[in-house]
Amino acid sequence: MRLLIAEDDPMLGDGLRRALQRAGYTVDLAVTGEEAMAATRAQDYALILLDLGLPNISGMEALKALRGRRDPTPVIIVTARDRPEQKVEGLDAGADDYVVKPFDLDELLARIRAQIRRGEKRTSDALSAHGVGVDLAARTVTLEAEPVAVTAKEFKVLAALMRRMGQFVSKEELEGALYDDTAEIESNTIEVAIYGLRRKLGSGLIVTARGLGYTIPKDT
Repeated sequence: MRLLIAEDDPMLGDGLRRALQRAGYTVDLAVTGEEAMAATRAQDYALILLDLGLPNISGMEALKALRGRRDPTPVIIVTARDRPEQKVEGLDAGADDYVVKPFDLDELLARIRAQIRRGEKRTSDALSAHGVGVDLAARTVTLEAEPVAVTAKEFKVLAALMRRMGQFVSKEELEGALYDDTAEIESNTIEVAIYGLRRKLGSGLIVTARGLGYTIPKDT
């Protein structure tokens, strides 16, 4: 399960990332609001931990932009700003929870688990287009209601494209869906996965455009 930490304090951000990794999560770290926004466009996250005092783009601006594009990812604000009116502003802007620094790690982990459970209930587990069905919970793929065996990497690439149906997704963004930020990326992994998916699900399902990436067109 992948989380995003948006925190400009390097010591706090790195310490929190290590704690979350020990708890079993895959974690990305953004140190500016601009990096955080780019990460949310490139990757689906189970939850975002968001500091309000980010450089470039503030955490509040990032949160409003996220909700403005109807991204339902659960967001927990983690900040030193503790005035009641600041909490109200953050929650009204679309945050799911508000935690004041310094915080108890065990309590934060419990809040993360609670928000992920709620987020899972809000998110549909089924995606479909052009006769292809993807069950995110069961991690299964069907073609015209018949099961199709795919590899783990093929499934992740297909799920990433289905989630952003009608939008072009770059090779780098798809690599982000397969690897965390410490893993060594194999140069042809995406091409191999795309080839396998086209062979199993039809050559016309995934469209390639030079300089843009890959897309699954929306059903017409």
